[in-house]
This record gives sequence, structure tokens and C-alpha cells, in this order.
Amino acid sequence: MKNPWLPAVVFIFMISGVHASEPTAAKMDSTPDVLEEVVVSATKTEEKRKDVPNAVIVLDALDIEESPAKSIGELLANEPGVDWRTYGDYGGASETLQIRGMPANGTQVLVNGVNIASPSMGTADVSKIPLNSIERVEVVKGSGSLLYGSGAMGGTVNIITKSPRRDRVDLQAAAGYGTQNTYELTAESGMFFFDDFGYYLTAGRRETDGFRDNSDLTHNDVSLKLVWDKGALFNASLYGDYIDREYGRPGVEPPEGTQDFFVDGVRFYNADAANLLAGAKDQDQHVVLQIKSRPWHWIALSARGNYTRLENEDMDWYVGEEGDLTGTALTVTNTVRGTELNADIRPFEGASLLVGVDHKNYDWENESVDKAAGGGNVPGSQSAFDASVHTTGMYLEAQYRPCDYFKALAGIRQEKHSTFGTENLPLLGAVINAGENTALKISHGRHFLAPTPNDLFWPNQDFGFYSFEGNPDLKPETGWHSDATIEHRFWENRVFAFLTYFQWDVNDKIQWQPDKNWHYRPVNLDRFEGNGIEAGLNIGPYRDVTVSLTYTYTDAEEENEFVTRRATYTPEHQWKGSLTHWANFGLTSQLTVRYVGERLYYGHDKTLTEPVGTLDAYWTVDVRFTQRLSDHWTASVSANNLLDEAYDTYLSPFYDYATGESTLEGFPGAGRAVFAKLSYAF
Repeated sequence: MKNPWLPAVVFIFMISGVHASEPTAAKMDSTPDVLEEVVVSATKTEEKRKDVPNAVIVLDALDIEESPAKSIGELLANEPGVDWRTYGDYGGASETLQIRGMPANGTQVLVNGVNIASPSMGTADVSKIPLNSIERVEVVKGSGSLLYGSGAMGGTVNIITKSPRRDRVDLQAAAGYGTQNTYELTAESGMFFFDDFGYYLTAGRRETDGFRDNSDLTHNDVSLKLVWDKGALFNASLYGDYIDREYGRPGVEPPEGTQDFFVDGVRFYNADAANLLAGAKDQDQHVVLQIKSRPWHWIALSARGNYTRLENEDMDWYVGEEGDLTGTALTVTNTVRGTELNADIRPFEGASLLVGVDHKNYDWENESVDKAAGGGNVPGSQSAFDASVHTTGMYLEAQYRPCDYFKALAGIRQEKHSTFGTENLPLLGAVINAGENTALKISHGRHFLAPTPNDLFWPNQDFGFYSFEGNPDLKPETGWHSDATIEHRFWENRVFAFLTYFQWDVNDKIQWQPDKNWHYRPVNLDRFEGNGIEAGLNIGPYRDVTVSLTYTYTDAEEENEFVTRRATYTPEHQWKGSLTHWANFGLTSQLTVRYVGERLYYGHDKTLTEPVGTLDAYWTVDVRFTQRLSDHWTASVSANNLLDEAYDTYLSPFYDYATGESTLEGFPGAGRAVFAKLSYAF
């Protein structure tokens, strides 16, 4: 890094840490016992981290509050095994999470235990999830298909929203403003208003002009959780949210020197954006009803029903064959209805048996209308397609701990899919506790991914320079995922270290491939495999300072009928370091540094072993300073990409109609952004 600011910032943090006093008694009491952390996503029951045979990441509300991250994607970016990807720096750019080199559709993202991925895309856009509504994030790596079915191949990310707390009234409001004319308003309130009835309400609005032309975003969200808590005997919660977004889609950044190009008197692109007219709207709704009961000490029952409706309206403009401005208004609507029942049976000490069944119905609608330059519909251009699929899964998971030093886990799931029939998904795991401070974890399981409705049924649509079409002959992806993790704590629980080795394979991997005419169609590759290591070290709090260092190495290869080559867009090396300091006068400071290695892109030629384009490695530096002004008021300032590092996230062709030349260009990542916020908490 040529910019000299980073050493200076690190030096300031180090000096403040050295001269800080010893932590307060309250902070010492809150020193986390990492191996004793409770995780619910790994086995759908409350388990201590040391009893879970998977590598896990747990972040709580305090971690979120202190981080300079603006989204869940940034928060988890470069955590061990996690790769955060976004289509550039425009306000509405989708953000996805990849675990251990697998694509985003191999990661299940859950909110309160319910998958929020778009069924038609197979991926979850985590940029939509407001941070102020989140109480806890759990990332469980390794095959999760036993409990979560199709898609949980690399792991699961479970986002648990805030709930009311007894004998406490939560009331918070915040307002912030930053670069690119960005502002944000948030509010939240929660309490038990009767003895056993409570609620938690959050709302937010965010607007930005974005870094580039046509990169604006308007985002509104609201969520409500109602709780009826009678203790272990009966607990019910009803959660619902609504998210509304409207944003521009500038596409890739054209090459330097590109001239403004007009079609029918309308400026179509310039040197900053490949499309000045394209835009989209999202409307997402989720409802989750959860009921839990432990009528006797040896059995716990759980029932859940959920409803999801996702509607995306996409308006794309391109230059038609006659040289005129042509548009396509595309609306895709996904509706999901799901139910799940399970029982956690504890027949005797050290043994448990989880038995469950879940069922999901997916309805998919695709409506397309061609638009003329004036905005009117082209006669006879309207088309509509729809499809429905459903799945039923039955699972059985048994655990047994015969002594303090060993625990075994075994399970199997039978998944019945309306299109592909039945898949059997076994899982084996073990935990060896070589003392109170050490845990050795081993997991080996089969995973499964069904093609999405988009993969199967997408109609043949021409968008000018490129086109898309589904493939009804696709086969599902299947494979195995194995990992081994050792975790150890020492120095009075102030140091926690871990090391993981993982290996996985996928047969019949589904990937959209363009031909020489940029006609995209999904195909089954012969094989996709990867292995690597994850390592981390968490130190502190010590002298009011904590340090976190993590590293991930991923070696992933894709194979088709012609070649075997390094996987597209998968970095081999990722690194993350965080330094947090608490000062005596109420100032909390955090520095986060991330490194992402180079990523390869092969384009449409399946015979190439050398990439047609390479995304260079890059570093980013984020900082956040939070000052408590009084018992109720807090002010914060954050700077993302402090060094204004230039980097690209994806590559795509750009056709310059003025010169007739086609080049491969990038979606630029976000530049330096500064944001200040004032918060009130009652």
C-alpha cells in the first residue's frame, strides 16, 4: 500500500492501547468464555460451542455496534472462510456471502431460522437486512443439508433479530449523514407491556446518491416481533418485516475516455456508467410464527410456519437492432410457504434425539414487457411464465456424550423434491474435549442443491448485447463436505485460537455459461472441488484492547468436459485484522483491515486454462470512532475504505456503440466514504 495513512492509524491505536488503564470490573466480568458460547443454528437446539462439531462464528449486538460495517456483508467479510461479494459500488448493488469457495447459492442465509434466499435466484441479497434490527449472527460452516436441506452446502448464516427483554424498556433513535449525500434514520422500541406479552419494533430509511452516475438508492424497512413468553412451558413469537427499495443500476465502469452516447436524444451511457437508464425496485415481505414448548424436562417441541413474498421489478434499456432505444420491464415474483415441526428428545443424560419434518412450496412468476423509447409498451411484446415446485424433508439427528471428553453426532435427512425425486443426506460428527480449554471437532456430511426456477424455466430473452435462457435438462448438484477444527483458549480465557482444515466436492455443478454470442444458459459442469485452511487468533480484552486476526486459504477448482482450472472469482488468500480500544472517557475505536487475493475470470470459452481477465488483489481499511456523550447520547464517525483503494468486484463486457469495440470492464468497488451518526437510547 502506497498510502502512508495506514501506519499512522495503526500507531495511534497502539499508543492508545499501551497508555490505557486496566479494564473496569464490569468489562472484566464480561470477558467471553468462547468455548461456552451458546449456538442454536448448528443443531437447531441450544448447544455450547465446545459441543458443536462444526467451525462457527458468533457475533452479537455489541460486535455490530462497534464495527464500521454498513451491512451484514461488510460485517462478515473476510471472517474465516467467508467471502463477501457485491456487484460494485452503487447503492442497490446486491451483496452475497460465499463460504469456503462455494458460490452464493451454496450458503443458506436465515432470518430467525427461515431461509431468505430468492428461490428464483438461489441466493440471498444480504444488503437488504438492516443492522439495527439484529441481535446476533451465527455462521455454521460445513454441510448443513441434514437440517436445512437444499443449498446448505458451504454453511449457514442465521441472523437472529432483537427481542424484548423483561424489566427493561428499549427506545432508540439515530440519524446520520455522510458522503455521496447519504443519510439514514433509524428507530427501535421494545418492551413487555403485559406480564408475558412483549414486542420489538424497528424502522429505518436510507438514501444515497451513490459514488457514480445512476447509482442512487432509496431504502425503507420496518420489522415487528411479538412475543408471548410463559417460560419453558410455552413460548410463541410472531415476526414480520417489510423492505422496499428503489435504485439505479449503472453496470460496469466504461474504459477511460469513453464519450457520452445518446440514443433518440437520450444520454444512454458515459465514462462513469455503462447504463444511465436502468433501475430496479424490490419489495420483500416475511412472516414467521414460532411456537416452542418443553412440557417435560426430557422433551422440547417446536413448530414454525412462514410466509415469504419477494417481488423484483427490473427496468433495463439497450440499443436495439435498428439503433433505437429499447427497454424491457421484467417482474419476477417469488412466494414461499413453509412449515416445520420437530421434537428434541433427551431420553437419558448425555443423549439427545432431534426428529423433524419440514415442507416448502415455491411459486415463481416471470412477467416481461418490451418498452419503446417513449416509455410505452411495444404491441404484442408482453409475456408471462410461472412454475411451482415443492420439497419435503424428514430428518433425524442423534447425539451422545458418554463422558466429558467425547461426543458423537449422527444424522440423516431424506429430501423429496417435486422435480428431481429423493436425495438421502447423511452426516457424521464428533467432538473431542481434551480438557476444559481445548476442543477437536470433526464433521463429514453430504450436501445437495436443486436447480432454481430461473435455472430451469427462464424464457429466452434478448437484451441486445446479451441474452438468457433456462435449461430444463439440468441435474441437481450433490457432493460431500468434510472438516476438522481445533479450538483452544488460554491466558485466563483472554486468548482464543483456532485452526480448521476443510475439503468438499460438488458433482454436476450448475453454472450459467455464455456462448460466443453472449447467450447465457446454465449447464452442469462435471465437477467442482476445493480445500483449504482457516486460522484465527482473538486476544483480549487486555488493557482495554482486543485484537482479532484471521486468515483463509482456499484452493478451489472447476472442471468441465474440456479442462480443469482454478475456480472463477474465488480468491486463494483472504486476511482480516481488527483492533478495538475502549478509552476511559467513553471513546470506543475500531480499526479493520481486509485483504482479498486476485480472482480469475474465463469468459465464455470453456476450453481456456488461462483467464481472459483477472481482478487484482486489494486491501481495504475501515475505522469507526464512537463517543458516549451522556447516559443517553452517543456520537460516531466511520470511514470505509479509508485509503480510497481502487478495486473491481466482477467483470463483464462493455460494448461502445460509438466505436463498435467491445471490452471487458469491471464493476468498481466503493471508494472512500465517511458517515457521522448521532444516537439516543433510553
